[in-house]
Amino acid sequence: MIDAASKALFHALAQVNTLRRLASRFGMRPGGFARRFIAGETVGEAIEAVADLPGQGLRLTLDYLGESVASFDEARAAADEYVRIIHAIVRSGIERNVSLKLTQLGLDVDHATAVDNMRTILEPADAHGFFVRIDMENSPYTDRTLQVLDTLWQQGHRSIGTVIQSCLIRSPRDVQRLNDMGVRVRLVKGAYKEPAHVAFRDKAQVDAAFIELMYELLDHGTFPAIATHDPAMIRETQRYAQKKGYGKDRFEFQMLYGIRRDLQASLVAEGYGVRVYVPFGQQWFPYFMRRLGERPANVAFVLRGIFGER
Repeated sequence: MIDAASKALFHALAQVNTLRRLASRFGMRPGGFARRFIAGETVGEAIEAVADLPGQGLRLTLDYLGESVASFDEARAAADEYVRIIHAIVRSGIERNVSLKLTQLGLDVDHATAVDNMRTILEPADAHGFFVRIDMENSPYTDRTLQVLDTLWQQGHRSIGTVIQSCLIRSPRDVQRLNDMGVRVRLVKGAYKEPAHVAFRDKAQVDAAFIELMYELLDHGTFPAIATHDPAMIRETQRYAQKKGYGKDRFEFQMLYGIRRDLQASLVAEGYGVRVYVPFGQQWFPYFMRRLGERPANVAFVLRGIFGER
């Protein structure tokens, strides 16, 4: 497990423009080091990359990468691109499930802009039977993200869900409220560097919080997604579900594209639902660096790829 200082380093590196340019030049070319974790830079490439997932018994969600836009026009352009992506997915015949970030849709502009752009996306999404997951960003956005979700929920958009991070101290009350509403929750540990007054810093505390939240979601949630590559967390989820007599259709596991494919396959073989989170788009570098900051094996894989090309 990478320590907090190393994790912070990867977050800082993600902001270095020189590294972004080098990554853009080399990372996504055929055989490039980022191809394992990023499905492509266009929706067409992503659709082609996931074509074999249903044959492996895997579910999917596509995520058009991007975040932290600063203007109304940029946010509107991102919403319009998501509408094009929705229509491309419909034409392709793949599963109708997408994930998105609200800072890509204008949350830093204002609440109304984010809501309006979400409605632009949800109109065709609802018409074509999509499920839309609102991803959770770092802690300054937690309340604002949940407020946008609440606004949309009250307007009748019910094929939406969100994400809760077990590292945040506030998460138990958020999970209880979302369960009461009937919102589908994706439970993760959390990939952002957070201050100590809002988040657990110790891995054991994050893990313990994850388990308690998983219990609450399995007991009272609406088709929760248990998103982890940690075998200990997966085993405890299985043990608890079996103890309570919950069927395997009550929840699903979720994992990232390109990570622990062996574990994905073994869970499918055991009869569990497994959804793969599939990122794509030109703005892939910050996401990619967060993945490196989470798991040492990811760093080793990239280094082997870089040196293998020389």
